[in-house]
Amino acid sequence: MADMQDPRQGRLRKAPESFLDRAAIAAVMQEARNGRRGFIRGAFAAAAAGLAAPAPARQAPAPGAAADPNIVNLPEHTRGLGRPVVTDGYGKPSRYEANLQRRQSPGLTQTTQASVSFAPLQSLFGIVTPSGLHFERHHQGWWDIDPSKHRLMINGLVRTPQVFTVDDLMRLPSHSRFHFLECGANTGMEWGNVAVPTVQYTHGMISCSEFTGVPLITLLEMAGADFSRGKFLLAEGADGSSMTRTIPMSLVRSGEVMVAWGQNGEMLRPENGYPLRLVVPGVQGVSWVKYLRRIEVGDMPYGTKDEVLHYVDLMPDGLHRQYTSLQECKSVVTTPSGGQVLLDKGFYSISGLAWSGRGKVKRVDVSVDGGRHWRQARLQPPVLDKCLTRFSIDWVWDGRPAIVQSRATDDTGHVQPTYRQLRAVRGSRSIYHNNAIQSWLIKEDGEVSNVQLA
Repeated sequence: MADMQDPRQGRLRKAPESFLDRAAIAAVMQEARNGRRGFIRGAFAAAAAGLAAPAPARQAPAPGAAADPNIVNLPEHTRGLGRPVVTDGYGKPSRYEANLQRRQSPGLTQTTQASVSFAPLQSLFGIVTPSGLHFERHHQGWWDIDPSKHRLMINGLVRTPQVFTVDDLMRLPSHSRFHFLECGANTGMEWGNVAVPTVQYTHGMISCSEFTGVPLITLLEMAGADFSRGKFLLAEGADGSSMTRTIPMSLVRSGEVMVAWGQNGEMLRPENGYPLRLVVPGVQGVSWVKYLRRIEVGDMPYGTKDEVLHYVDLMPDGLHRQYTSLQECKSVVTTPSGGQVLLDKGFYSISGLAWSGRGKVKRVDVSVDGGRHWRQARLQPPVLDKCLTRFSIDWVWDGRPAIVQSRATDDTGHVQPTYRQLRAVRGSRSIYHNNAIQSWLIKEDGEVSNVQLA
């Protein structure tokens, strides 16, 4: 491990949680309605520039210094009674963490009901995303559905169509597993060039949870599904968009796909599909149908609206590619990342997240010189299948400019590409499935900003 004699070395100023003020957000939203994408990109660039001026560092008193009032004066909380037990029946974070929020990216969508929020990756630890910070993506807003009235139907190529209540499902043998959930459009705004300043907005459409539910294969067997003819499923949600997606039976037969009601030890949050959602590990989030109400077994792909008009890949020759749901091998450094400021020369722990829809993360390499040289990072256990993996590496910053990158490799041998490699295959005008290597530039004054290398 690098020199850690003084733990105060390598102080970091956090990135701002929001990079546009209320007036700027209103202006961007109006320009989005007018279709002025250039204005939006300019607003983001201006906001990113506004992050560039480091505030004066707040100097913490040296430990043990007589002048430190935090040591010599007993604070109120050591001299009196605290709040009573069960002040809040359902606990909530400290008021000092109130600014830690999932946030919208202004201008990305023109209605708040068909929008997305981003998880604050820069401020999270480990691999689990708190349920209240899990990113959201809605196509027609979210609902808090009465579970006593919600039903799940299994029909199509089955011997006996079945209808389950939520209680019916929760009485069946369940299992719990950790998996990442990533929107297919995560990092999509960066296809052409740098668009947003912080990791919350470049990569925040990903989260990771422990999901609890019943394997879908169990329900299909109860209904007597025809597994010889039934090659695909149609999963249908109960929200106003009637989100429907084709799921290959091959994924279901692996036993990984589940009908979930639990998330991180509690019931699903309404924003994430309460009371039931489909869990399809390794596949883009749109296929994890929320408010799940029907599964139909069929013999061919269904070609629904969100499979032929949306969630398709625009290729360099102008054609669209369909049914590319797999989330490829990907990683990102979250510390240091855009908007943060390194306040001192010295030791830092570079940390980030890696994942692959194909399996486990096998290796992550980190570069501090824009990809000229790489060092293998530590993988923090647990390292799980189709799950986020936390990595870190020691680094002593000498005060000179640096470009920090991470590059993941999964256990199938897939290696995360550079932007040059990805664009050679996919072009530069797509939206979905951008898994290119992310670059963060650290300037001499310690400011960290989003850049792309040619």
